Amino acid sequence: MKGALIGCGFFAENQMKAWQSLPEVEIVAVCDPDPARREHFQTHFGVTQTFAEAQALFEQCRPDFVDIAAPTPAHESLVRLAADHGVAIICQKPFAGSPDRAKALIQYCEHRGVSLSVHENFRWQYAVREVIRRVRDDEIGTPFFGRISYRNGFDVYQNQPYLARAERFIIEDLGIHVLDIARALLGDVSRLSCETNRINPGIQGEDVATMMLRHDGGATSIVDCSYATHLTPDPFPQTLIDIDGTRGSLRLTADERIYIHTRDGCQCHKVTAHGPDWSTPPWTIIQESVVAFQAHWLECHHAGVEADTSGRDNYNTLALVDAAYEAAAHHTVMMPKRWS
Repeated sequence: MKGALIGCGFFAENQMKAWQSLPEVEIVAVCDPDPARREHFQTHFGVTQTFAEAQALFEQCRPDFVDIAAPTPAHESLVRLAADHGVAIICQKPFAGSPDRAKALIQYCEHRGVSLSVHENFRWQYAVREVIRRVRDDEIGTPFFGRISYRNGFDVYQNQPYLARAERFIIEDLGIHVLDIARALLGDVSRLSCETNRINPGIQGEDVATMMLRHDGGATSIVDCSYATHLTPDPFPQTLIDIDGTRGSLRLTADERIYIHTRDGCQCHKVTAHGPDWSTPPWTIIQESVVAFQAHWLECHHAGVEADTSGRDNYNTLALVDAAYEAAAHHTVMMPKRWS
C-alpha cells in the first residue's frame, strides 16, 4: 500500500518510522507547511515527494491511505479533503474539536465510502493489551472497580512547547488516551464527574485531572492524570492499572508486571515491551504501541473491517473528554454523548 503522511512534527517521526518497519507499506509522500520539517523527513526517511499543501499531494500523488498527524484545528479540512479523494484515513487524536464536529466528519466519510480510524495508541501498549486480554478472558470475573492512572513529572513541554499554551491541556492531550483505556477495559460510560487543577504556573491549561466514571456494566472507575507528580524513578510513560473483579484483582505496576490476585494466591506475569530496533527509552513503550496500532489497522483494512479505534468507536472517547471539561467547569455530573 502507498501512504502519505500529513504533518511532520515531533510525534510524526514515530509514525513514519513505524510505517517504514512494516514491509507491506511505503510512505511515498509527506506534507507540511514548514520547509525545514519537509527537508528533515526527506533527508532522514528518503521520502522523495514533499508538499506544502495537502490539495497538491492528493492531486499529484494519489495514495491509498493518509496518516494525518497535523494539529487538531487542521483535522476537519484534511479529513474532508481525503474523503473527497476516496482515500482511507487515519487521523491523530483528538480527531475533532467537539463531539458534534466528530459526528459530522464520521458521517461525511461514511457518505464518501472511506474508512476513518483514529490513531489511539495507548490501548495498544503491550502491557495494556495484556491487561485488556486478561480482563476479557474472565481471569478475575466481572469487573466492578478500576483505576487507570497516569502520573509523572516528565517535561512534556521541551519537545512539544505548544502544550504550555493550550487552554485545554492534560485531559484533551493525555487524558483522552487514559479514558480510552477505561472504555476498552470496562465499557462505555453513562455518568462522569471531574475535578482539575493547574500546578505549573507557567502553563495555560490544567496539568492535573481526576475523573470518576460509571460504566454501563455497573463498574466504577477512577481515571487520574498528572504532569505535576514528582517520583523517583519517574514512571513516564507508563499507565498503571488496578482492576477489581468478582473473582480476583489485577494490578499493572511500574515494574512492568501484572499481578493477578485470587483466593488461591497471586500470580505474577512480566509484561516488558520489546520495542522496534529504532526505539529509544523512555519512549519504547509508546513507540512499540505505534507499530502495533498501525499493524492492526493494516490487518483490518485488508479484511475490510473497522479498526478497533474507528471514528465511531473513538467518538465515545472524545465525548468523555468534552463531558469531563463540562463537569469540571460546573462541578457537576455529566451524561456523555454516545454514538448511536
